Amino acid sequence: MAQPLSGNRVRRPSIGVGAIVWQGDAVLLIRRGKPPRQGEWSLPGGHQEWGETVEAAVRREVQEEAGLRLGALHFVAIVDLLEADRAGSTQRHYTLLDYTAEAVGGELRAGGDALDAAWFDPAAVASLPLWTKTHEVIAQARRLITQLRAR
Repeated sequence: MAQPLSGNRVRRPSIGVGAIVWQGDAVLLIRRGKPPRQGEWSLPGGHQEWGETVEAAVRREVQEEAGLRLGALHFVAIVDLLEADRAGSTQRHYTLLDYTAEAVGGELRAGGDALDAAWFDPAAVASLPLWTKTHEVIAQARRLITQLRAR
């Protein structure tokens, strides 16, 4: 149930998108330049803009943060990100829609609110201190992209 802020205003989740991008067996990660998780490695992504489709948001975020163009997008998962204060009251609520795709063009470079962008071997990603859900969706995307490549 939505929680009132004040008057007639109601708090609602923000919609965000994430991309698990592949170049061969390497997966793309960006170093976040803004909260949440500022300075940490993560998937490229961000907020969906008003009037923008989810898939257009995925493509835009990857282009802005990593300079890459994507092939076909494949849905991976919905992830809820709930951040609470010390008293347990929800302060941020994001509904994240994660997609996977192959990089098909562009030149890797950090941009937008990304401090860095790099390709990682999935075995190396397993040892990175990423958010648990990030590890989970990368594993799901790897299984999916392997199945798609086998067709």
